[in-house]
Amino acid sequence: MTYDIVIVGAGMAGASLAAELAGQGRILMVEGEAQPGYHATGRSAAFWNETYGGPAVQPLTTASGPWLAAPPAAVSNRSFLSPRGALHLAGPGDEARLDAMTATFGGRVRLDRLDRVQLEAAVPGLRAGFAHGLFEPSCQDIDVAGLHAACLARARRGGVMLACDTRIVDMTRSGGRWRLAIADGRTILADIVVNAAGAWASAIGRMAGAATIAIAPLRRTMVQLAVAPDAPPALPLVIDAAGLFYFKPDVGGRIWVSPHDETPAAAGDAAAEEIDVAIAIDRLERTVDWTVRARERAWAGLRSFAPDRAPVYGHDAEAPGFFWCAGQGGFGIQTAPAAAMLAASLLTGTAAPDAVRNIDFARYAPDRFLKP
Repeated sequence: MTYDIVIVGAGMAGASLAAELAGQGRILMVEGEAQPGYHATGRSAAFWNETYGGPAVQPLTTASGPWLAAPPAAVSNRSFLSPRGALHLAGPGDEARLDAMTATFGGRVRLDRLDRVQLEAAVPGLRAGFAHGLFEPSCQDIDVAGLHAACLARARRGGVMLACDTRIVDMTRSGGRWRLAIADGRTILADIVVNAAGAWASAIGRMAGAATIAIAPLRRTMVQLAVAPDAPPALPLVIDAAGLFYFKPDVGGRIWVSPHDETPAAAGDAAAEEIDVAIAIDRLERTVDWTVRARERAWAGLRSFAPDRAPVYGHDAEAPGFFWCAGQGGFGIQTAPAAAMLAASLLTGTAAPDAVRNIDFARYAPDRFLKP
């Protein structure tokens, strides 16, 4: 069958774009796994944090906030966000990192300086070495599963088809149309192919003969721990200013903690390494005086980055009919609404919605890697 648009990947990037494009032609999402969202989307730490990802990502995150808090009626009748707050914590000798953060985001993201007394109130049991922090009150938890499901449902109601267990093994273009060869012998024809393949984005790009963009998959580990005393439900997301860890509370007084690892990995089904789990627990114990009662589970996901760590949205400069929607790193969930609006506008050549109209699209263009 022939489609106007085939979106490769049904994780958050592909699903949110499909929802935005719903009703605008014959659209198919193809997913290599048996279910959508199996990899990065299903393994997210589930927070919306305006400073996370740096200044290149912040405009997309900020623009996504109102949509996530009050989504369009066609998507959901409830918010995908709930209050959390984030605390950027500086260890000994790292105070200058907080000053740099304030300088970088000052005026765009509210950051409140906290002293030791305030830090102790925010994080009971905080060890003595931590005396400086910045509180980011806008940080929220995200219902990732709910958001992903709502996008898939909106796309489906708008006529977008979803084909799982559909792995592309070859792509050729002739007569202004793509011919996609599927591993099981099927063939799919498409006028436009959207590369929303996450960790597989570079491989899909090479298959299409597109401009070379090295989207690098990096493994990130998360551990769920039972601790004593129980983690307070109102505990903020705690982020080390030096990038050594972050942790947040889970249900039942449990804690989620990551060593903030970024280990190069091949695209595939990532699993936590024991050394990274041990590092995560050690860094938590060096930060708070809680007792780890049990390690309950550990998992890992792949965060995929372009060379400059900004996402890639736009038509490829070398492969006609090939569109990039990739390189979302660890911020693809929190930026999904704005990214989908921006990508849909670029893909269809229509005016951008007001929510993203003032964002500099050029900073995410694929051809930025071709410029001298």
